[in-house]
Amino acid sequence: MRKLSLTELGRMTTEEHQQAKKLPVVVVLDNLRSQHNIGSIFRTADAFRLEAVYLCGISAIPPQREMQKTALGATESVNWKYFANTMQAVEALKVKGYTLCPVEQTEGSISLNNFDLPQTSGLGIVFGNEVGGVEQAVIDASYLCLEIPQFGTKHSLNVAVSAGIVIWEVFNKYLKSHGQSLLNEP
Repeated sequence: MRKLSLTELGRMTTEEHQQAKKLPVVVVLDNLRSQHNIGSIFRTADAFRLEAVYLCGISAIPPQREMQKTALGATESVNWKYFANTMQAVEALKVKGYTLCPVEQTEGSISLNNFDLPQTSGLGIVFGNEVGGVEQAVIDASYLCLEIPQFGTKHSLNVAVSAGIVIWEVFNKYLKSHGQSLLNEP
């Protein structure tokens, strides 16, 4: 095996990425305080061609130097929008016909591995504050809550790690149900 160079990877340009067909998934960041976490989530959203990232409340907005350390330019390739509070983002997604699924440990939460994609226009995945999690009002306004199964002594993961796990799983579920044509150009 030989490690591939950056030019051999055949990556899209920022402009090509902006024009490419997107997975109908919006990541909603409910009051994230760490710009490193936000930047990392932008980078994951870029990697799996998600529709957008919605930044809410105290979540920083680009451009921010600390965010760019982990985003590596993904704040320019991924569409984003800021909302003063998370419920505004929730309502905007509901108007679009998106199903809201916060990632949180709740009564009746659905294990990520048992989650079936809803037959709606798209999916809004909400990730909560590093300390307090997803606001209860957002949970109350949502279709269901997703939970990442964990088997160790800790009962939480870093929010950027959680986003990577959930986005990867959702991406695979979309590919399984829609096929590779999901990401082909229109």
